[in-house]
Amino acid sequence: MTKINSPDDYPKGKFANRTLARTVVFQILYQEELNAGSLQRDASSYMVQELPKHEPLVHFAEKLLDGTVEMQQTIDAKLTGIAHNWTLERMSPTDRSILRLAVFEIIGTDAPKAVVINEAIELAKKFGTAGSAAFVNGILDKIER
Repeated sequence: MTKINSPDDYPKGKFANRTLARTVVFQILYQEELNAGSLQRDASSYMVQELPKHEPLVHFAEKLLDGTVEMQQTIDAKLTGIAHNWTLERMSPTDRSILRLAVFEIIGTDAPKAVVINEAIELAKKFGTAGSAAFVNGILDKIER
């Protein structure tokens, strides 16, 4: 299998691997949006393929994925309550996947909210539409721990 994500696509530095892990988790969530059942079938092998063989990084990605999936109903309820004039179905699958991941990190981990929002905005810029970054920022700014 050919790797999808190139190390050249990501920033360098202390937390660059976490950015890659978030990207991989987003891609798994997005794939599940388009192809129900792919999460169960492909997530583990995709993580192994895309993430460096670094146990803490894989563990971090698994924690993000498992938490997002386990808390999806709670996350969706929060998003529905905050996103005035937007139903989940009306959001693009890209934005919805980014938001679900970010909301989990905000409410389900001790990650700084500003870091999570910044990472989500960068994902939206890279994978979303022209308006995705502003939309994601606006929604996440309203999320409280």
